[in-house]
Amino acid sequence: MENKKLSSAILTIVLIALTVIFLAPVFIVLMNSFKSKLFISQSPFVLPKTDTFVGLENYTEGIKNTGFILAFFRSVFITVFSVGAIVVFTSMTAWFIVRVKSKFTKILYYLFVFSMIVPFQMVMFTMSKIANILSLDNPVGIILIYLGFGAGLSVFMFSGFIKSVPLGIEEAATIDGASSIATFWRVVFPILKPTAVTVAILNTMWIWNDYLLPYLVIGSDYKTIPIAVQYLKGGYGSIDMGAMMAMLVLAIIPVVVFYLTCQKYIIKGVAAGAVKG
Repeated sequence: MENKKLSSAILTIVLIALTVIFLAPVFIVLMNSFKSKLFISQSPFVLPKTDTFVGLENYTEGIKNTGFILAFFRSVFITVFSVGAIVVFTSMTAWFIVRVKSKFTKILYYLFVFSMIVPFQMVMFTMSKIANILSLDNPVGIILIYLGFGAGLSVFMFSGFIKSVPLGIEEAATIDGASSIATFWRVVFPILKPTAVTVAILNTMWIWNDYLLPYLVIGSDYKTIPIAVQYLKGGYGSIDMGAMMAMLVLAIIPVVVFYLTCQKYIIKGVAAGAVKG
């Protein structure tokens, strides 16, 4: 009993330490977003004082200098429609792969799995060139690119969950006269909700914070939030640290709120997708 209590205490201490380590950078960014940029470099770990506190000045300057409002709505548009496309199309693809057993679907499944281990750096230059040729270098076109890059993990997770869904439920719907599409949307997809929410959360955090792909495909013509923040860097390496800290806080808030709202589905969805994956 004593050993069990000791192990529990040690585990608690370790988890608290890890929590502090992971949250410390966020707290430092939040703290420095209210300090004058002259004092951020000199004393980044000191709380704002009377002579260093600037209120919301960094936020107003950052919003004005980066075009943050437009970048925010552009990021929302790209993220929402990319995640929606990933959830809809990959769930249908996974259902087809699991239920239609053939060499073609087996090869298709392994191709999706293989795409998960291919480093982005191997294909980024070719991808950006093809995107330019096919006129995908815009906020609408990049949605298709995100669908391609997000399909591997999403199909894998959906496939694992669908394998645990009894086939008899779908057969009953077919006997009642439902078409394949109706069976999927009315019977299968509602059952996929835990995994669908998990896939949506994981892809939302990736797409919202992604810098490299938008930078390569749409560049400065259609700035998303990560690209807009980058433009706070001036000549000769000068950076408005105050405004950058403030914009980072504004960029973090939406995805943190979304994650906290839906976090209960993550473990449930991942565990369900791994039942027979």
